[in-house]
Amino acid sequence: MTIYIWVILIGASILEVGGDVVIRKGLRGGSLITIIIGCIVVSCYGIVVNIMKWDFSKIFGIYVAFFALVSILFGQFIFKETIPPSTWIGLFVIICGAMIIQFGSNI
Repeated sequence: MTIYIWVILIGASILEVGGDVVIRKGLRGGSLITIIIGCIVVSCYGIVVNIMKWDFSKIFGIYVAFFALVSILFGQFIFKETIPPSTWIGLFVIICGAMIIQFGSNI
């Protein structure tokens, strides 16, 4: 994978998780406009990842690891959640799975 693909996947995961954060904030004391903004951000994620001409199953298999990582980091730093060790272990397993998807055909 090129650095360009890594940047796209990181950006897409930030858009998806960020949009979910905005929707959550809108549902919990925000306004309808906040929810709509969150929906627009999540839609931008969908456009970014689907406009690319990638192997859908392989890229989205890898993307899951980016999404999981960004979700946990947002939980920890945005929502100030305490992340249990089991979640970090699960994230490690997900990232290992993504590496198998990405590099498995080279084995």
